Amino acid sequence: MAGEELPRRLAAEAVGTALLLATVIGSGVMGETLAAGNTAVALLGNTIATGAILVVLITVLGPVSGAHFNPAVTAVFALRGELAARDAVLYVAAQVAGGIAGVVAAHLMFELEVVQVSQKVRAGPAQWFAEWVATFGLIGTILGTLKARPQMVAVNVGLYITAAYWFTASTSFANPAVTIARSLSDTFAGIRPADAPWFIAAQMIGALCGMAVWSRLIGERRADRSAVRQEREAE
Repeated sequence: MAGEELPRRLAAEAVGTALLLATVIGSGVMGETLAAGNTAVALLGNTIATGAILVVLITVLGPVSGAHFNPAVTAVFALRGELAARDAVLYVAAQVAGGIAGVVAAHLMFELEVVQVSQKVRAGPAQWFAEWVATFGLIGTILGTLKARPQMVAVNVGLYITAAYWFTASTSFANPAVTIARSLSDTFAGIRPADAPWFIAAQMIGALCGMAVWSRLIGERRADRSAVRQEREAE
């Protein structure tokens, strides 16, 4: 993509991540409020809203920035040579800033304290492994769909996250920016700041493993990536 388009791409990453976090936190608050103590119902509401907003955001902002909204995804595309290192660093900064802004927006909408620190414990090897699995599968979903049916990326990512909310013990954060932002919300979707670094480490390792394994599974070759890189540089 042309260098002069970078500010627009960064804005797309920030706005998209903000709306994603506003949805994650807001639907968690709404779900918990309406579920009257039924955690399964609250989680279902949180899940449906998150999966749905991902489909919308990726469809709308994918053509602008690639719709990463996730430092782990950005790292994978940078390592594959499809995103410049400097741009990747700026993407991550935009994602983290946008995520925090989305949390603040959710708090304001529900008349909660704007500045919070989560007390929700999400710790232990099972939770960390779940984050590894969630991110490993997310990278596979993205890379595999890009190769097989690029027009289905938005739908497939939304469906994958919807499923992963329920089959992972951690409810599938699978995103370092989301993890950081959720540590600033003491609500249904929060995570204690002390637990966030372990989640982020598991997510990044899962992303790297996903890139290595899924590239081979889907039969992708270096030549394929070089062609994509050259095509993007020409845009």
